[in-house]
Amino acid sequence: MPKLPQVRPDRLRRALLRAGFVEIRQSGSHVFLRRGTVTLNIPAHEGRDIKTGTLAAILKAAGMTADQLRDLL
Repeated sequence: MPKLPQVRPDRLRRALLRAGFVEIRQSGSHVFLRRGTVTLNIPAHEGRDIKTGTLAAILKAAGMTADQLRDLL
């Protein structure tokens, strides 16, 4: 399994938007994206990278691999 990249929340949000997700709302420091029946919750804490476990869970829920994410970044 390829190593997950270190990524800031704003870059991850833009990559997921390119993958077909749509931003549906923001609640505090969390952005909610949806594609079909899949809803993702992205922590958008400014100045911090998304933790590796959180990123892995987001990618799994999105049905994406680390390589697909790298292509979108």
